[in-house]
Amino acid sequence: IVDFYCHQYELVVEVDGDIHDLQKEYDLEREMYLTARGFRILRFRNKEVENNLQDVLKKILDTCKVT
Repeated sequence: IVDFYCHQYELVVEVDGDIHDLQKEYDLEREMYLTARGFRILRFRNKEVENNLQDVLKKILDTCKVT
């Protein structure tokens, strides 16, 4: 299960907490699986979303405009 998925843009947004520091290999395998199926993935840290939401939203919007 991904954190957020937008079908229109085939975009997956993941918001990673500290647990992801302990599961980097799993995350990489999962990301490769999703990208092989045509999904684009954006990853943000929890702190980034909490402290810099405007930049996070801008990156998401910019990614959608590339389509």
